[in-house]
Amino acid sequence: MHPILIIVFLPLLAAIVTGLGNKDLGGGPAKLITTLCLFVSAALSWYEFIPYLTETAQTQVVPVLKWVASGSFAFDWTLRVDTLTAIMLVVVTSVSSLVHLYSWGYMDDEPDKPRFFAYLSLFTFMMLMLVTANNLVQMFFGWEGVGLASYLLIGFYLRKPSAGAAAIKAFVVNRVGDLGFMLGIFATYLVFGTVSIPDILAAVPGVAGSTIGFIGFRFDTMTVITLLLFIGAMGKSAQLGLHTWLPDAMEGPTPVSALIHAATMVTAGVFMCCRLSPMFAASETTMTVITFVGAATCFFAATVGCTQWDIKRVIAYSTCSQLGYMFFAIGVGAFGSAMFHLFTHAFFKALLFLCAGSVIHAMHHEQDMRYYGNLWKKIPITFWAMTFGTLAITGVGLFGVGFAGYYSKDSIIEAAYASGTGMGHFAYWMGIAAALMTSFYSWRLVFLTFFGKPRWAQSEHIQHALHDAHGHGDHGHGHDAHGHDDHAHGDHGDGTGGYQPHESPLVMTLPLILLSVGAIAAGFVFEHWFVSEGTGAFWKGGLVFNEHLIHAMHGVSGIIKYMPFIVMVIGFVIAWYGYIKNTSFPAKVAEQIGPVYTFVYRKWMFDELYNFLFVKGAFTFGKLFWKVLDIKIIDRFGPDGAAWVVAKGSTYAQKVQSGYLYSYALVMLLGLVGAISWVIAG
Repeated sequence: MHPILIIVFLPLLAAIVTGLGNKDLGGGPAKLITTLCLFVSAALSWYEFIPYLTETAQTQVVPVLKWVASGSFAFDWTLRVDTLTAIMLVVVTSVSSLVHLYSWGYMDDEPDKPRFFAYLSLFTFMMLMLVTANNLVQMFFGWEGVGLASYLLIGFYLRKPSAGAAAIKAFVVNRVGDLGFMLGIFATYLVFGTVSIPDILAAVPGVAGSTIGFIGFRFDTMTVITLLLFIGAMGKSAQLGLHTWLPDAMEGPTPVSALIHAATMVTAGVFMCCRLSPMFAASETTMTVITFVGAATCFFAATVGCTQWDIKRVIAYSTCSQLGYMFFAIGVGAFGSAMFHLFTHAFFKALLFLCAGSVIHAMHHEQDMRYYGNLWKKIPITFWAMTFGTLAITGVGLFGVGFAGYYSKDSIIEAAYASGTGMGHFAYWMGIAAALMTSFYSWRLVFLTFFGKPRWAQSEHIQHALHDAHGHGDHGHGHDAHGHDDHAHGDHGDGTGGYQPHESPLVMTLPLILLSVGAIAAGFVFEHWFVSEGTGAFWKGGLVFNEHLIHAMHGVSGIIKYMPFIVMVIGFVIAWYGYIKNTSFPAKVAEQIGPVYTFVYRKWMFDELYNFLFVKGAFTFGKLFWKVLDIKIIDRFGPDGAAWVVAKGSTYAQKVQSGYLYSYALVMLLGLVGAISWVIAG
């Protein structure tokens, strides 16, 4: 059997076995089966990826089965593996396997583990289907599959209303983007006469410059198609306007957040644009739009991340901002830099989310950073892993040596400036501003969580946990069942409230250690293949690689090149001053810029705006249709009207049924006379 088939379908097999077995299978076997299958897939993915680094591997097309044959519309289900796919296979399976292992500890108290692990494996399979697609219909199958799996995982906690609402929100917002994606696929088939991705990309030069009719006007063909496809990418990858689902997705378990943000759903839009890069590169208008949207998203999300208190929401808005970097890299034609940042981002973003989960685990599910403090001594492995992740995302590095984000994010910023366009320079300055804020909110998170005085006593979650532990005697750690120990309540002057956090178990810390290696070394090790001059052959035609732009990037002047480092240091200093040196400073600033702070804290009021424009209107129309169309018209003249006719008819029929023999004889006689009269008349 071809290794690619094993890589792709082993997670599906694990999901089916675990899902159907469910509670009869048990939590232990469910964890073992799914995790083992994912580690096998990850090992085979790296085995398949290494030959591409030596540029000895060729594109592979592995047939699975015949799929559709309807006249001239025919395509098979085949798996395509080239450099671009091999990178995604490594990203998806590596992160997913570590998330599976991490979930052994994080979800240990969850009674419904088989369902959770089945959903995780299904999520992975759907993403693998997307990245190995050889045609647009197959890509759409994976595209919708990750949407379904995200809905199931975000809403995993069935008795948590906020989780259900977040799952619905993610599903609905993505349907908006998916409408654009579907229209883009339809338009592509209409123009190219095929859904085969290699055939479409080969035919792009012949279509470039032509026009197509759309909504009654003539437009550039490739602009119409690529803008529609990009709308789909905006939904999946949470770009400005269709981003609102991503922060609320935090309602799902933390391992799910790591998988969504690092390796699966949100990377789908970036991958799709890179996979179809010749189509996007053929439209200057689309590239300009992508550059603007990516730069605006990058800046917007960074501003919001600076004001949030929920540790997972800070990292969520960080993801949104980093995706903005990837998209404006695509917009300026630096597709290699976009994929490079996707690759490195997968490691340090998974690391940051899993570290956040470890902190939450240690703090009895408290997610508000205002109730943390001085945790670095209590959970040292988590602290160092979070520090490495922070060094990576902030792009710490100088003179060619640094952490992962230093190589990939800086290459994007340099590409934006080197593009030489007005929109490229706009993206550059937005990227610089976002880099400053990224450094600020990332170190703000570290300082609030791991340094300063402990503020645990103020947390209701921890107080409830202490009450349960001491009051019920289940986990009292030697104290009496009535909780008379004098550490059960109160501050004791140390701010701990008597609670002592503890490091996570090995199954949770081991993934942190492994991901830390990626956050430290992924940029340095792989930079040569992604964005160096003369390595366009690495992509083997699977990606538009602009050697001229790469050359221009290396020629960027000193101050422009070192600006990301400068603002990174500024962001660190501001965070240190505000959350270590002078802790009253942030509150004073927030008070002075009150309306601006409130606007940013409330996420630029996007939720309120959409609620006013769409949600309230939808409910109004729904109520109108319910009260008027459904009740007063359909019900009145339909089931209710029929019931009224039957009831009235029954009343009159009762009067005929008198029970007297002569009444029935009279009816029979009248009937007989009528029948004879009809025969004679006929």
